[in-house]
Amino acid sequence: MTPLGVLLALGIGLVLGLLGGGGSILAVPTFLYVFHVEPKPAIAMSLVVVGMSALVGFITHWRQGTINVRIALGFGALAMIGSFGGARLARFVPASAQLALFAAFALTAAVFMLRDSLRPRVATEPREGGPLRFSALLGVQAVAVGVLTALIGAGGGFLIVPSLVFMANVPVKEAVGSSLLIIAMNAASGVAGYLGQVAFDWSLVGWFTAVAAAGAITGTRFMRRLPAARIKQGFAIMILVLGSYLVIRRLTH
Repeated sequence: MTPLGVLLALGIGLVLGLLGGGGSILAVPTFLYVFHVEPKPAIAMSLVVVGMSALVGFITHWRQGTINVRIALGFGALAMIGSFGGARLARFVPASAQLALFAAFALTAAVFMLRDSLRPRVATEPREGGPLRFSALLGVQAVAVGVLTALIGAGGGFLIVPSLVFMANVPVKEAVGSSLLIIAMNAASGVAGYLGQVAFDWSLVGWFTAVAAAGAITGTRFMRRLPAARIKQGFAIMILVLGSYLVIRRLTH
């Protein structure tokens, strides 16, 4: 346990609590460059942080009643299959390819977050697109999201939410809450898939996750008092810088 590590874990939790997600994307680079964990174990260990992050956010939405359990469980079950399979197949994927995919994901997520933070705030109404439905195409996307989660160690909420809104007619607020349940299920399956393949530093994961959870709980208490748009902008810029660094590092090594 180091002071820098504690601060980063706390920061990840605070971002999660303030925004309802996203902070766990910093777990992989933190394990890589602060604790000098090898890439594959770093990705596997970050899934524990991803799962915790999603679980804390899910509990908040559950209390607010903004979860569509039926859709979330259906999507989540298929995503778990993809995540477990992706974790088992990860042994055949070079670590450099996994990190390159993570960098691309981080940059894309940052762009989406920055774009969302710059949009004018409007009242969110339930979508009027017909009854809730679970299509075969949505099922395929669920499996794909699961595979991606296992390979890069991040949740992919910015992919799940639009899928639920536009392909299953889930209202936006319910889609956000449901995505957190899906991510928690996804991460748990990914961890199970990695067991026996990589060495988990459970001591590091344990205290890191505990500190991040404390930060998340603190963040949820302040999320209504701080401007979410400004937090998103700052966090998105941080991810853009980090993602660019990862790309440059991959190209120069």
